Amino acid sequence: MLNTRYEDIVNVNDIATGKFRHPSEAISLALQENVKQANEDASRVLVVGIDWQNDFVLPDASAVAPGEPYGSLSVPGAKGDIERFTRFIYNNFEKITRVLLSVDTHYPHQIFFRTMWIDANNNPVAPYTMITTKSIKDGTYRFVGGNPIEAMKCVDYLEKNGKGGVFIWPDHCLIGTTGWNIETQIMQMVTFHSAARNVREILGFKGMDTYSEMYGILEPEYNPTGMTAKNILDAIASFDQATGDLKAPKWEKIFIGGEAGSHCLLESTDQILKRFKNNPDLIEHVYVLEDCTSAVAGYEQQMKDAFDRFKSLGANIVKSTDVIL
Repeated sequence: MLNTRYEDIVNVNDIATGKFRHPSEAISLALQENVKQANEDASRVLVVGIDWQNDFVLPDASAVAPGEPYGSLSVPGAKGDIERFTRFIYNNFEKITRVLLSVDTHYPHQIFFRTMWIDANNNPVAPYTMITTKSIKDGTYRFVGGNPIEAMKCVDYLEKNGKGGVFIWPDHCLIGTTGWNIETQIMQMVTFHSAARNVREILGFKGMDTYSEMYGILEPEYNPTGMTAKNILDAIASFDQATGDLKAPKWEKIFIGGEAGSHCLLESTDQILKRFKNNPDLIEHVYVLEDCTSAVAGYEQQMKDAFDRFKSLGANIVKSTDVIL
C-alpha cells in the first residue's frame, strides 16, 4: 500500500496539456515510500509504454490558442488513455517490476517528411500524401533528400508489402523538441515508480533511419539490412542472436499500452508476437491494454482488426481496470 495518493503524483487536469512538472517532485514523494524493491519480485512484470510523446497526445493545433503547445499528430482519446495507464501503474505498483518506454525519434530530413520530396512545380509535398512508384516515374513527385535509387527501393518495397508506398507525415517527434518529449504526467508516474522501487526505467529510441519509418519498437518498416533493435529485444526476452527469435520471456507478464493503437502500438505488438512464432505458448505472456490506447482518426477499423488477430494468436486483450496483479 502506497502512502502517496495517485493525485499527488498525477495531476489529471494537466494530462496532455504540455504543462511541465519537475521530476524532483515525484522523486521526493518516492523517497518517502517503503515498498518492496524490484529485484525482490518473485513474479516479474514488464509494462511497455509506446510513444507517450507530446506530438501524439497533446490536442490538435485547431483546438488550442495560438502559441499554446499542440500535438502535430494528436490521437483522439489520448488524454483518457494516459489517465488509465498511469492509474494501472499506480494500482499495481508493487507488482510491476519495470517500465519500458519507446521514444519515437526523428530528424527533419527523413523519407517520410516533406523536406525530402517536391512536386512537379518544385513545391514541397504536403503531409498525408502517399508517394508511389508510379507517381515518381511520371514526374508527379521527385525525391530531393538524398539517394533517389534508395528512395525508390523503399517505395517499391512498401508497395509490394501492402503498405501502398511512402506516406508523408506531418513533422513530428523531432529530437530535442517539445513534441518529442514524453508527456509530463506519464513521466511523473514512471519516475515515481523508478525511484520508489529502485529500478531504472528502460528507454527505447526508434525511428532514426533516413530511408524508413519505424512504427514498431524492434525494426523499421523498410529494412533491407535486417536491422533489429537488440537492446529493446533483450529487454523483453532472451533471444537467439543469429535469428532474433525469442526463446524465453524474462517476464511473467508483459503489458502494452500507448499511442497509437492503429500504428505504433499495433506494429510493436505485431513485431513482438512474430518473434514468438517458434514458441507460440510464449504469446500468452503478452497483454494489450485496450483502454490505454486509441486509433489515429480514420484508422479505427485497422486497430480493431489487429486486436482481433492478436487475440486469435493467443495474446490477451484486456482492460486495465480489469487487471489486478
